[in-house]
Amino acid sequence: MQTDTQLQRLLDQLNTVIVGKSAQVADCVACLLAGGHLLIEDVPGVGKTTLAHALARSFGLHFSRVQFTADLMPSDLIGVSIYERGREGFVFHPGPVFAQVLLADEINRASPKTQSALLEAMEEKLPQPFFVIATQNPHDQLGTYALPESQLDRFHMRLSLGYPDRAAERELLRGQDRRDMLDNLEPVLEAGDLARLQQAVAAVHTADPLLDYLQDLVRATRSGRWFVQGLSPRASLAVVRAAKAQAYLSGRDYVAPDDVAAILPQTIAHRLVPVADAGRGAAEQVRAMLEATPLP
Repeated sequence: MQTDTQLQRLLDQLNTVIVGKSAQVADCVACLLAGGHLLIEDVPGVGKTTLAHALARSFGLHFSRVQFTADLMPSDLIGVSIYERGREGFVFHPGPVFAQVLLADEINRASPKTQSALLEAMEEKLPQPFFVIATQNPHDQLGTYALPESQLDRFHMRLSLGYPDRAAERELLRGQDRRDMLDNLEPVLEAGDLARLQQAVAAVHTADPLLDYLQDLVRATRSGRWFVQGLSPRASLAVVRAAKAQAYLSGRDYVAPDDVAAILPQTIAHRLVPVADAGRGAAEQVRAMLEATPLP
């Protein structure tokens, strides 16, 4: 099995906008193919919002963008009912959440009340497809509110772009303005293409030894050795869907242990808190747990 031609065109287009971050771009695409919401966390100015815009445009989905601020109200996000005299009743005016892709920019600058409104929207059966691509700044920056664990758990993956290497930054300095590039991006997928790709991802095979390996990893998170609390069954299902998407992007119709290892930190680290004596962050702790867990 080879990588889907249309999917390869999608990746190629995204990599012309976000230079030198092909692994992170592939993770973003895998997240959306798995049907999950995406959280991109990093310092300002490294391309979080640009990547979110490029994803929405390239997937050919209708999107809306909301800049989250401290004074943003839930009604600004969900919508509001206004009394209209001509109709002699209240008419609901939908907010930007009623889109196929909602770009929630700097989500952790909004108040907890507005964050909760977004969480409720992510749980609702809105018209499909519906994705939230949220960006957030590090928690130690002024004016930010840490996302509660219940809301973090609703994001299928959390990614970080990081600073570009020297060659990629030189290409950015010499190249076209990224805002102009976004304006000129054409959709690579058409209506129905995303559903077809998601069905193909869902059909990727997971053998029993692979599921044994996954359950060993989940059990390790619950052992108390690595993390304060372990993964929930919902998180386990998220890992399976992400691993299937990773396998499909690699041109295979079955999941291999390498697929699980490739997506595990991005899929579970934001759901876990390392034990007190770990001396490292959640993602590093996940990688250490991976190395200590025998392969099937």
